[in-house]
Amino acid sequence: MIKGIINYSHFLMEEAVKKGDTVIDATCGNGHDTVFLSQLVGESGHVFGFDIQDQAITNTQALLARHKLTNATVIQDSHSNFMHHMPVDKLTRLGGAIFNLGYLPGSDKSVITHSETTILAIEGILSHLKQNGIVVLVVYHGHEGGDEEREHLMRYVRLLDQKLYHVLYYGFVNQKNDPPFILAIQKRN
Repeated sequence: MIKGIINYSHFLMEEAVKKGDTVIDATCGNGHDTVFLSQLVGESGHVFGFDIQDQAITNTQALLARHKLTNATVIQDSHSNFMHHMPVDKLTRLGGAIFNLGYLPGSDKSVITHSETTILAIEGILSHLKQNGIVVLVVYHGHEGGDEEREHLMRYVRLLDQKLYHVLYYGFVNQKNDPPFILAIQKRN
């Protein structure tokens, strides 16, 4: 059975991330990935969630509280600044990160992710990622500015050294209206 985009992004995270790991939800949005990651890493792990929008922070904190999850720190800042918010001992256990690129569903569609800050965040995460750790990017590009971010990201991941990283593209080629796709970067042994 072919997995949908969200299910496949979670499958990739489940395969790479272990209990006790530190993980990053680089775009909290409505909190669904933050909750998923919190449950994935368990009580001995920790999630750092980032978003620039008040609504995303509020939504994520409320969903974590509803699920009674306490192993997450939600920070209102750009994902490109993640290192300023994470203790060194957490960075050394970085098992993975997930991004949902585009805009926050149900909010202002002019507030979007940008390739410059996303690539800065990816570079920083890759430098701290454990062996076999993974960065999963769910790329929503059917909005104004989305094509530019998609092109910059594709250019960036194509240039990653294949001796250091596996890079996967996963998407549906027969869906209309610019369907989202996944880029996954796994640090090799």
